[in-house]
Amino acid sequence: MRPRRVDWREWAPLTLLTLAVLAGAGLWFGGRRGVAELVWAAVTLVALLPAAWTTVRQLWRRQFGVDVIAVLALVGALLVREYLAGAVIAVMVATGQGLEDYAQRRASRDLRALLERAPRQARRRTPDGDIEVVPLDRVAVGDRLVVGPGDVVPVDGTVEEAATLDESVVTGESQLVTRAAGEQVASGVVNAGAGFGLRARKSAAESTYAGIVRLAEEATARKAPMVRLADRYAAAFVPFTLLVAGVAWAVSGEFLRAVAVLVVATPCPLLLATPIAIVSGLSRVARRGVLVRDGGSLELLGRARTLLMDKTGTLTAGRPRAAETVVAPGGDRDEVLRLAASVEQLSPHVLAAALVRQARAQGLRLTEPAEVTEEPGHGVTGRVDGRLVRVGQLAGEPPEWAHRVRERAELAGRSTVWVSDDHGPLGAILLEDPVRPDARRTVRRLRESGLDRLVMVTGDRPRTARQVAQTVGVDDVWAQCTPQQKVARVQEESGRAVTVMVGDGVNDAPALAEAHVGVAMGATGATASADVADAVLTVDRLDRLADAVEIARYARRIAVQSATVGMALAVVAMVAAAVGKLPPVAGAFLQEGIDVLVIVNALRALRGGLRHRDVPPRTRELLDRYAGEHDGVREVLDRLRDTADLMATRPDAPESLPALREVHRRLVDEVLPHEAAEERHLYPALAGPLGSGEATSTMSRAHVEIGRLVDRIGGHLAQHPDGRLRRDELPDLLAALYGLDAVLRLHMAQEEEDYFSLNPEDGQTPAGR
Repeated sequence: MRPRRVDWREWAPLTLLTLAVLAGAGLWFGGRRGVAELVWAAVTLVALLPAAWTTVRQLWRRQFGVDVIAVLALVGALLVREYLAGAVIAVMVATGQGLEDYAQRRASRDLRALLERAPRQARRRTPDGDIEVVPLDRVAVGDRLVVGPGDVVPVDGTVEEAATLDESVVTGESQLVTRAAGEQVASGVVNAGAGFGLRARKSAAESTYAGIVRLAEEATARKAPMVRLADRYAAAFVPFTLLVAGVAWAVSGEFLRAVAVLVVATPCPLLLATPIAIVSGLSRVARRGVLVRDGGSLELLGRARTLLMDKTGTLTAGRPRAAETVVAPGGDRDEVLRLAASVEQLSPHVLAAALVRQARAQGLRLTEPAEVTEEPGHGVTGRVDGRLVRVGQLAGEPPEWAHRVRERAELAGRSTVWVSDDHGPLGAILLEDPVRPDARRTVRRLRESGLDRLVMVTGDRPRTARQVAQTVGVDDVWAQCTPQQKVARVQEESGRAVTVMVGDGVNDAPALAEAHVGVAMGATGATASADVADAVLTVDRLDRLADAVEIARYARRIAVQSATVGMALAVVAMVAAAVGKLPPVAGAFLQEGIDVLVIVNALRALRGGLRHRDVPPRTRELLDRYAGEHDGVREVLDRLRDTADLMATRPDAPESLPALREVHRRLVDEVLPHEAAEERHLYPALAGPLGSGEATSTMSRAHVEIGRLVDRIGGHLAQHPDGRLRRDELPDLLAALYGLDAVLRLHMAQEEEDYFSLNPEDGQTPAGR
């Protein structure tokens, strides 16, 4: 966005009034005091007329504000012929208004940027291959569009070829991202590379950016409750000021003292510092990828004590992934996944997308299926390489190994997709909705920011809900809740404290509307939730909610501080004026200084308040690198678990020992080098962001334990080069295998939650994590 040019007309009233006051001073010192007083009187009158008109209109609308004191002070200055004091008051009022306008322009520039970048038209391909420019409202779902270099993506869509995008306006992430053909992109992002084709998924009115723009328009148009709070201050402050002025006049018999009290009590710009702080907070949370609907919502967010969160899409990634593939005895894991993904390529089901995504991530070659049929609720059937494959529910009586798979899936809270052919089940793919890597860290930060009670509300099964709740560390969990029950829970909590509700689905919309502050995970495209929410996370990172809470509390604290300190200083000055120690002219200059002080203090809300530490670019690169390597480690872990199960159930099978030797080889060649590299490079780099090198000491201890268990498995193999294991060795070997599986999984989860979630550029939860 190009820099904004200064419009001198915005500062013209203050400039002209200041020049007039200085001209009067020049005349005064030049010996023409009568003319100087006329100039100052004119300045006072020029300021009085619009202020009086504004005050009359407010009183007509039954609004009682602090402008009343400014009007009385100007009138009093004219009556007692303290024209210089009146002129200084006029400059003070203009200065306050000018500073308010400047602060609001600066604080809301990010919100304005969203409005300014809103696309108005799109390039659309015609059926005969030409390109036409059409108004945005004429773009329909399915249209093929062209996005040129530097263009703003007009609607939500699917890219037709690789594209390099700047998503900072929508997500807050500064790093350019590359989207491959077939990936979805949100409207509002900027094409930072060559032109590309886009297939529209939504109309302009339903797209992501349109919803963000609507929120931005409302955020800039509404008035913060802190402004109304200032008016409530006026209800007590104005009578108090008049009382002090009246007492000073009555006791001393000097009307001049009453005018002096009114002069120092003129707090028009003073109480404008509170909305400046709130609007500054709105701007900052917008830069962090959280668009708050208005200042009132931000102020409530800063007072919140209870947070209710949906599970799916909020604490979890919101899209299932293939966590484990279990095969029939003697089966091939990769072949089972390949067959399932090949059949599911044509299915629109969310589970089908998870299978296809996992197979492609593992580099498996998919085959185009034939004779595909889909029966809702039962699964998909098709031929792959001439072989009939069924993916979905398991028909008939399952074999013994399938019973164990079902029990494992139930205990782990995972969904099961069975893969079968004409001869029976070939294997099962266990799907899970993984907890967001940043969820536990975010929950801790939310507690540190002042939220006393964190509750998970979900429609999922109690066992799965409890597992997620224990993982992220919330205080309570309500499972199997219908949308109506979610609303009832929100109402119950809202009766005790200011409550925030976070969700992403259509079923969350009523609960979001009921909460004091509803927050929608807008990056997932949940339009219904975003439309009723008071705030939208435009980036798919839950930790940005913690940022928003911290910024909201900081902005509210600065607002209250500015009002309190400014009012206290004004009261001290009023007392001094009442006893005759502060004449009107000196009081006017003093009040000017007080007002400027508190407004500048309010601008502090544009910075500070966040608790997290910045991560250096080199450390970000290391976090990206080792987070990506976790996919490979997980694949070895799956082999490890299968081998352990094989050794536990069929230790004498011909394939048992070869499988054990292969998994040990991969542990030595792939997993241990990964752990050693983390120890040498990543952990020392994290000492700064985490505060000290001791922060990674427990992870280093886990590396030692992982190496010990791998050596223990290798020791069993080295003792028996003939390929035979004694029965009495099996318990110790199985303890090492299952122990290594548990330690490695816990170690990886801790790294992802405590370390990898530090990376601010990691805007998405990868499918493989």
